[in-house]
Amino acid sequence: MITRLLIAAGIVCFALPALADGEVQKLITPADKARLDKYDETRKAALDEAKAGNAAEVKELDALLAKPLVSFSDKDLTGNWQCRTIKAGGPGALVIYGWFKCKVSDDGSGWRLEKTTGSQRTKGRFFDDGEKRAIYLGSFSVNNDPAKPYGSGPESDQVGYALRSSADEWRIEFPAPYYESKLDILEFKR
Repeated sequence: MITRLLIAAGIVCFALPALADGEVQKLITPADKARLDKYDETRKAALDEAKAGNAAEVKELDALLAKPLVSFSDKDLTGNWQCRTIKAGGPGALVIYGWFKCKVSDDGSGWRLEKTTGSQRTKGRFFDDGEKRAIYLGSFSVNNDPAKPYGSGPESDQVGYALRSSADEWRIEFPAPYYESKLDILEFKR
């Protein structure tokens, strides 16, 4: 009887999605862990610098960030999305790009993201990190170059927190990306 219960418990454990206290901790690089550890500090510095940007874009960024966060637990993100990148801090105080196409799929182990248009791409997966936040581990690529596997190095590795503000709006905030800014925000809407 005890053996059957242990086997059943083992089967249930293998069926659960990847959680931040599990698989992501085995996969995340030390450099990306350090970026997440400094997320609040990096985000604040980037957003302070962004205030020197174009007034209309600053207002747009402020409106995005003012939206209250909601839970991921009651929403399936799979499907097609419009997405755009916002670069805050660094050489350009604030740059907001136009909208491109992204797709979220579920391969059975959790959500996977792919930005399918635009010159700067990302491809990766999400890991639970509480009710209102997920960790994204991905790979940056340019144009139609194939994405390298996560863990290939600092030029392609990406890490960020995914945050949801409504049924049809969410974003990923990437602290200290390798290129061009102090904080990248990939915004999604349907």
